[in-house]
Amino acid sequence: MTVEIKVPPLGESVSEATIANWCKSEGDYVEQDEMLVELETDKVTLEVNAPSAGVLQAFKFAVGDTVKVGAVIGSIDEKAAKSGGDKKEDVKKDDSKKEETAPAKAAAPSSSSGKSSAVLSPAAQKIATENNLNLSSGTGKDGRVTKADALNAVSTGGIGGVSPAPAGPREERVKMTKLRQKIAQRLKDSQNTAAILTTFNEVDMTGVMELRNTYKDDFLKKNDVKLGFMSFFAKAAIKALKEIPAVNAEIQGDEIIYKNHYDISIAVGTPQGLVVPVVRDADRLSFAGIEQEIVNLGKKARDGKLTMEDMTGGTFTISNGGVYGSLLSTPIINPPQTGILGLHKIQDRPMAIDGEVKIRPMMYIALSYDHRIIDGGEAVTFLVKIKEAIEDPRRLLLDI
Repeated sequence: MTVEIKVPPLGESVSEATIANWCKSEGDYVEQDEMLVELETDKVTLEVNAPSAGVLQAFKFAVGDTVKVGAVIGSIDEKAAKSGGDKKEDVKKDDSKKEETAPAKAAAPSSSSGKSSAVLSPAAQKIATENNLNLSSGTGKDGRVTKADALNAVSTGGIGGVSPAPAGPREERVKMTKLRQKIAQRLKDSQNTAAILTTFNEVDMTGVMELRNTYKDDFLKKNDVKLGFMSFFAKAAIKALKEIPAVNAEIQGDEIIYKNHYDISIAVGTPQGLVVPVVRDADRLSFAGIEQEIVNLGKKARDGKLTMEDMTGGTFTISNGGVYGSLLSTPIINPPQTGILGLHKIQDRPMAIDGEVKIRPMMYIALSYDHRIIDGGEAVTFLVKIKEAIEDPRRLLLDI
């Protein structure tokens, strides 16, 4: 019996995907629920598993092809399961016999004269002979050594003066993935739609770092998760969002929707591109709860296991470019949100403290916001609230 392999539902408003990778080959025997193919949408990567055990028949789509929901991309022959497995083993045995009996290939002839086998133009040959040059390759067509190559070898002092041309093509054309296309589209739409402005401040990280260093071991022992900086900034952002509600809003038509819940999107870098999974109801979570959720979402992002639900519904975004060494940036709003907080590298700098110059661990922070509904004064106040909470983390515990 032949069982069809179909593209499963991909989520709300998603109707097509791209074949990212076939994990098995035609003729392979597979077990039921074994992963067959990875599909990439503009938001997530999905795995399609075998609906039954058997031998894979001809694939109807190749890597890079676009497929619709419900499309048949291949099939499995259930009856051929046993014979398919036997044939596979027989093929392996036959291949091993061929390897044992096949005569060794003759080694490529080597040159004992030490002279170059490169093709030289007549002028280059004359210069090489006069100067006793051994030129391996040049910049001409198919590695041909030109007169200019020979003169360059003379000027650089000798044998092998011409560097061989680098292997491989000088350019490579690669189709953008669905995820990368969507990222590009959304970021450009954000710039075209929102009136984006960015304001900056700087934060003395001494208080948070001392608190973290004092209690990080006890925190890890009790909660089985490390105490990072992101939970402090998430808590500080939520506190500021409650005081400046326009930063936790969105525009729909001619209306402003103010959100009374705090679903914080955390930007995560993956090999496929930047994604922003959401920490749901972050205001109800403890420090440990936020850290654990960030760890879980980060792992799912790196493994390509994020779902549509993980990616949608955020009300405000935090992006930490500091993990890559960024000192300052202007993050782009993640629509339809109206604000994004950018964190950066912690760097020791001389600061004037009570009339004295002291070295403090400082971080620049940035808020990009939609000026259509957020005034400059609100944006500046928002960052000041973040600064106050981070520089004196006791404010977060006392909610003041």
